[in-house]
This record gives sequence, C-alpha cells and structure tokens, in this order.
Amino acid sequence: MGAKIVILDINSERTRYLDDVMSSNVITLMSNLYNLEKILPDTDLLIGAALIPGAKTPCLVTKKMLKLMREGSVIVDVTVDQGGCVETTCPTTQDEPVFEVDGVIHYCVANMPGTYPKTSTLALTNATLPYVLKIANKAYKDALREDDALGRGLSIINGKLTCRKVAEAHNLPFFSIKEALN
Repeated sequence: MGAKIVILDINSERTRYLDDVMSSNVITLMSNLYNLEKILPDTDLLIGAALIPGAKTPCLVTKKMLKLMREGSVIVDVTVDQGGCVETTCPTTQDEPVFEVDGVIHYCVANMPGTYPKTSTLALTNATLPYVLKIANKAYKDALREDDALGRGLSIINGKLTCRKVAEAHNLPFFSIKEALN
C-alpha cells in the first residue's frame, strides 16, 4: 500500500535479515531512545510488541513521548497482557477497545488473539501439537529432559519454579529443569 514502515529491534542479526528480505519501504533501526524519539513525530501507527518472556514488559514509550506524536496517531500495544510497553497503556475490552491520551488513540485490548478465536486456536494448535505428541509418546519427564524447547515452555513442576524471569520478578528460588525433575 506504499506505507513507510520502520521496525525497531534490539537484535542486530534480525534487523540485517529483515533488511535483506523486506521491500524498500521497510526501514530497520536499532531499538533505542534516540531512534524511537526520532521516528515518533512521523508515526501514524505505533505497534508496541516488545516482550520479555515471563517478565513484565519494559516501558519504552513514556507519557511525555506521546507529545512527540501527531494528534490522531494510533498506538496498538500488543503487550498489554504483560503490562504494556507504553506508559499510558491500560487494558481495554472489545466492547470499549480504544481510549485517548493527549490526542493519541490507544488500542489495548487484552487477549487480542481472542478476537478471532477460530484462527488463533488453529495457529496455537499447529504450533503446540508437536510438543503434545512428544509428551504423549514419552513420559513427560523424559520429553522435558530431551527437548530444550519443550523445557523452555515449563514454568513450574513439583512445586519448583523453572522460569528464571518469573523467579526473579517475584524474588523466588529458581530451579533448573534437571533440579526440579529430581
């Protein structure tokens, strides 16, 4: 549609890859305060998608930074379920999905995939079925020991927290999967 798209990321390998595969209307920048403040005045739509698995999302856009955006600009904070990456984010519902702060429209619907339950269920099923089959075909402990990806999806087992970020966020003891399974 001819839109100028700017993708900010902290992963330089990922930005190089995107530079190679995306069309010329897509620009990649390292995600930092300088670049974010530089692009905000020309931003019509900001999609906040920062995520730290198991932890609260960092605040990347402050209320003060909203003043850099034009009136009528839109923010979609996909990370609302983890606290949001925009300081002015607060969860909304499909019944009342938007609110305005300093002339900037915010769309912060919690559980956005729930808007399309059939599509999101099919996507989730396709992504998780291989793991379900591994657990079903082996003892779950063996599956966890053998598959690092499966283990990374584990948060708690035998009353022991195996997600380091959650343990740190709540000041609780962390256990490796090996320790927790013994």
